[in-house]
Formats: sequence, C-alpha cells, structure tokens
Amino acid sequence: MSTPKIVEGVFAINKPKSISSAQVLRDVQKAFTQSKLFAPWLEAENAKRAEEARRQRSRRRDKRIEVKLGHGGTLDPMATGVLIVGVGKGTKHLQTFLTCTKTYEATVLFGAATDTYDILGKVLSKAPYAHLTRDNVETALNKFRGSIMQRPPLYSALRMDGKRLYEYAREGKEIPREIQERPVTAKSMTIREWLPGGRHPYTWPAEEAGAEDKSVAEKVLHLGATMEGGTHGRPHTDGPSENSITFGSKRQREIDDEDDADIGITPATKRREISPVPVMSGAKQELPAMRTAHLDSATAAFSEKGTSSGERSPTNGPPAARLSMTVTSGFYVRSFCHDLGQEVGSLGIMSELVRTRQADFELGRNVLEYDDLGRSEDVWAPKVAQALNDWNLKTTKDSNVGSPDSPTRV
Repeated sequence: MSTPKIVEGVFAINKPKSISSAQVLRDVQKAFTQSKLFAPWLEAENAKRAEEARRQRSRRRDKRIEVKLGHGGTLDPMATGVLIVGVGKGTKHLQTFLTCTKTYEATVLFGAATDTYDILGKVLSKAPYAHLTRDNVETALNKFRGSIMQRPPLYSALRMDGKRLYEYAREGKEIPREIQERPVTAKSMTIREWLPGGRHPYTWPAEEAGAEDKSVAEKVLHLGATMEGGTHGRPHTDGPSENSITFGSKRQREIDDEDDADIGITPATKRREISPVPVMSGAKQELPAMRTAHLDSATAAFSEKGTSSGERSPTNGPPAARLSMTVTSGFYVRSFCHDLGQEVGSLGIMSELVRTRQADFELGRNVLEYDDLGRSEDVWAPKVAQALNDWNLKTTKDSNVGSPDSPTRV
C-alpha cells in the first residue's frame, strides 16, 4: 500500500482589495481543512499529536486540527496582489520571503497629505499641484533610485525601547524619540502612466484632520512648512516632554509585521536632499465596504491614457502617477509617495497599491486567484498542488537537502 502524499510547502495567492491578509489566510485555511487534498496532512498531524500526548502522559484539551498556515509578509486591506502562504513545514521557510525583493505598482495622488499617507486617512494639509508634469516627476524619481535613507512608519511593528510603535499609537502614548531613518534600496523605479487631473478616479479624502492631529503633524510629520496656515517649519513646543512625541487619535489598524526589529541608529548612506523629512509612511486599517465599492467602480470607469511627458495637469483636479518599483525589504511605499510629493514641491498620498511580484511568485504566472477558493476543489486543488510541488523541487535543488526516510511530500 502506497504512503499517502502529504502536501505542504509554499505558494502564493492574489489578495483582493478590501479584506485583510489575515482574513485571506482564514479563508484559505477553511478551504484546505475541508479538502481531500490536505486530508493526508491532517491525518499525519492527528497521529503526531496523539503520539505526543501518549509520551507526555497528558492529554491536551481537544482542539479541532486545521491545516497549518502562515504568510510571508502582509498587504494592506486596500492593497492587492501577491501574498505568500506557507503550508505545514513550508511555514519554516517564510522568513526568507520577508527579506527578498518585491515589485509593486503604486499610484500616487498629488496635492494633499494625510495622517496615514494614503487615501484612507484624514487630510492634514494641501499644496499646489498645477505646476506638476510627468517630466518633473520623472526627474524627482532620480532621488529615490538606488540606496537611500527612509524613515519607517509610526504605525508599524518596529520596536522602540522594546515596545512596538503601533502600540504607542493605539494607546495614545508618547514615543520616546524621533524614529531614525534606515537604508533601503529601490532597484528600479519607473512611471507607467501619467494621469492628468480630471482623468482618473482618485480623490482626496473628504475628512479633514482636527486641530490635535494637525498639531501632531507639525511636530511628528514635519509638515509645518506645507500646512495651510502652518508655521513653516517652526518646532511645535506644546506637549508633555521636550523629546517625546504624542499621538493624537487612537486607531485600530492592521499592522504590517514585515519588519520586526528594535529601532537604532543606522549608518549614514545616500540621503535624499528633501526637506521637510517625513516620519510616518502610513498606518493600516480595514477598508470600509462603501469606499471599496467606490474605488472598484471608479477604477473600472476611468481608464485614460497618459499625456505627453511635458503636458501640465488640467486645473480641474490633482494629477496622479502610476509607478512600478522593485525594492528591498523594509521599503515603505507610503513613505515614498509622501516623500515624492514633497520632492516635486507639492504633497502626495498613496491611492492604490498592487504587489505584482515577490521572490519567484508573479501575478499572471504562478499565483492562485483568490476567487478560485469559492469554486470547486477540482478547480483550485490541482493549481495548489502544482505550485507546492514546483516550490519543493526548486527548494530541494537550491539547498540540496532532503530525507529519504521522511513521508512522501509534494
């Protein structure tokens, strides 16, 4: 009698807009746990736990066994694209995906800054944009290509004095000091499409930030010089501590746990000559259904081609630019969008984000479509099995490891 094939490894799924990465994993886990494909894995796990209980002479509380999953770096709820998923022993390899290069397509909308550096936040400031052209944005991109120094976001899993930054933010507590910049690299960065004002679906958020949030922006985000009626860079002196920074509002947001390290002083690298310097690249939150529907329908309705490189933006709305970039681990696209807006003498927010590639997984080539999970197992199971098999073959070839005594695994 042949040994049942235990299917495990790493594959990728195309995360849709409006749901969190965690929810995608829950949906995948439910489908896998109920499937025939992963029945051998579940049987092996049941046997393993029974043996552990026998050896320990203790019985753990009965718990329904589900297929073990993990991710190789989250995406914002508003973002779409490649989400790496580890299955079973494949979860032990996920750390390598956190440090690999990634390719994104991002759309930056000019003329405004928000507290989250994207279209989901509250507007902190507005700035002129009529002078913007594809040419001057292209010129500004030279400041971001190659190795640069970038300041990580306040809403992140980075630690300061042993505590995650997002915990300070959620609790409305002070951060002990300003976040240090760190070196990141953009291996490539190009404009895919220039979108003149009035010829795209993206708009600034309707909600304006309150006085408290704007006060924080002047001090923390260094927006004083561009805030309407701001202090043009004058330090904000109100607050409980001269060296501490207090968050205005408490927010419950999904946090990207890609970078989980203590914040320290980083070595000097190529520094962009841009002033003022940003601190926050954006927090993450669930995207309301109404706003999601608006984004989806608007994107479908507006599909305009870019204009000539030197054409100025019409005065009936802010322009936007769709960019493609391949970047190293730790690069925050939200920070980049904000920094780019300042570099061209305006402001900028991220209005759309697609991760098109991560490591060897690329949209349209070897990434499972999320909608397949809602179809018959006959639809998605062969694709998942093939993807896991391909990954295992490549991993075995690259590392030249394997145990002939272990169960057959694909």
